[in-house]
Amino acid sequence: MRAETQNLVAEIQKSLELLRQRLGWETARHRLEEFNARVEDPTLWDDPARAQALMRERQALVDALETHDSLKQELEDHLGLIELGEAEGDTEVVAEAEAAIKALAKVAAAKELEALLDGEADSNDTFLEINAGAGGTESCDWASMLARMYVRWAEKRGYTVELQSESAGDEAGIKSAAYKISGHNAYGWLKSESGVHRLVRISPFDSAAKRHTSFSSVWVYPVVDDNIEIEVNPSDIRIDTYRSSGAGGQHVNTTDSAVRITHMPTGIVVTSSQKSQHQNRDIAMKALKSRLYQLELDRRNAAINEAHDAKGDAGWGNQIRSYVLQPYQMVKDLRTGVETSDTKGVLDGDLDEFMAATLAMNVSGKSRAEAQGSD
Repeated sequence: MRAETQNLVAEIQKSLELLRQRLGWETARHRLEEFNARVEDPTLWDDPARAQALMRERQALVDALETHDSLKQELEDHLGLIELGEAEGDTEVVAEAEAAIKALAKVAAAKELEALLDGEADSNDTFLEINAGAGGTESCDWASMLARMYVRWAEKRGYTVELQSESAGDEAGIKSAAYKISGHNAYGWLKSESGVHRLVRISPFDSAAKRHTSFSSVWVYPVVDDNIEIEVNPSDIRIDTYRSSGAGGQHVNTTDSAVRITHMPTGIVVTSSQKSQHQNRDIAMKALKSRLYQLELDRRNAAINEAHDAKGDAGWGNQIRSYVLQPYQMVKDLRTGVETSDTKGVLDGDLDEFMAATLAMNVSGKSRAEAQGSD
């Protein structure tokens, strides 16, 4: 076996060891037996909320065990083929098995990272807000490019994307947009995207074809699980209705059905601009509860708090990532130092490398300055 393959095998084994640690390997099978016994209890569904929580917990354990066992079995199968191929002098079999191990190492590394998504809300669905910074049409266009990027990313992962509200730019793009993205670990992956994103390009809106720098901010917060109680005092909120803006034409909203809720103690403002005012009230209230839940998570978790404090205004001092399209092409994360010249791929939703690096950095406890210093 070649040295490169031996190193890959060692990496896969390290990933398997981490998966076992996260599972609590010594008791994992026993816990599954307990879950299975409780599932068979005929009184379980007398309390639907408790039953659903139990089923979710059981399924997460089943998925984690299956992930570990399938990776371990695949590695053993490929190693067996290499041993057989070397014994029989069949270089083609050896080459195929080594290629399979190389691919398996990437899968194992991804599963290892996913196992790190064990924060209180990491498995939840998420809300994603995008707001154009100062800069008029150019920033509004950049905000719409970011919205497209995240929608593409979510769709590639098989997540469900729902547009909650949108405010169109005066000439092009969007001033703001809010999405609900649903799927396992949606918040865990996207939470690292909160911050200011900077674009440098030759503006298509400038007749002199000059380079422009634009900013837009992204804010990610988890959808509140039905089992989490968030109380909102009716006297603490103000509900306004207004006519939502859009592209016009036959679908323009001609009634004051859009809803804006302001939470006065915190200054949080949420909006929804679907067709039904009743639906908009429900959506906006859920978004408000999620924002309040995020505040509570922030209080408990200093690292998250620091990240959200750093988001600030959409301007020079609070950037997390830079996207340069002219005079050269480069996307660089300013926290981890990860960069790529494939700007088209990134803007088409190829974000996993950036998200994974930030997640790994947060888990390792490495600071932004240390990450930049190790480039």
